[in-house]
Amino acid sequence: MHTGNLTLDDRKLAILVDPDKVDEQRIYQLFSAPGIEEVNYILVGGSLLFNNLEHTLELIRKQTKLPLILFPGSAFQISSNADAIMLLNLISGRNPDFLIGHHVIAAPMLRKCNLPVLSTGYMLFDCGKPTSVQYMSNTSPLPDHKPDLAVATALAGEMIGMRQLYLEAGSGAEHPVPENIIEQVTDAVQIPVIVGGGVRTTQQARTIWKAGANMLVVGNGIEHNPDFIADLVKTRDELSLSS
Repeated sequence: MHTGNLTLDDRKLAILVDPDKVDEQRIYQLFSAPGIEEVNYILVGGSLLFNNLEHTLELIRKQTKLPLILFPGSAFQISSNADAIMLLNLISGRNPDFLIGHHVIAAPMLRKCNLPVLSTGYMLFDCGKPTSVQYMSNTSPLPDHKPDLAVATALAGEMIGMRQLYLEAGSGAEHPVPENIIEQVTDAVQIPVIVGGGVRTTQQARTIWKAGANMLVVGNGIEHNPDFIADLVKTRDELSLSS
């Protein structure tokens, strides 16, 4: 089962499952949706996590053999029942807890679980309205009209050793990370770029992939419309055939 870092020639699709937003019935509906087995990865995590992470992972395991990657909102969202974890460094912010503090707490648990660690530079953008990530991390997002600042941040993340970057509009964002920012960041760095947040249409997905994103992550867009998955898979495959 491949759970390693992306490569620069990837055009992948991941689905984000927030344990606080799904129950057993919703998980069954989601993993019965057309196209779900054509998704590349399942990301699991959330900003708060009132519900049991282990229980959610167990329910998903019963429905699919797709790789499960933890997308933690805190140092306590760790489980050996996953295949890997994105160790997120919030390089767009200046809160030391999200640059190194939570990582110090998590490190012994990660070593004990023996989880593959995907070191990820996390860049939060202002895409129309405040998001849960902004509030929980107590950091200001990058402006969505300053590509030079985004590029400098991305380059810094690459230079300090991040193995991939995650450009995040945030859950419930009014719009995705802008196309010109994705293009300029992917042109500037030599590591894979993941983009998530604010994607509600296949045209938005197409724009993100064409701008150079190596992986698209969709969460809110599929929570109440699992059929959107098949549309995304079709869009990805059409782009791959045409390139």
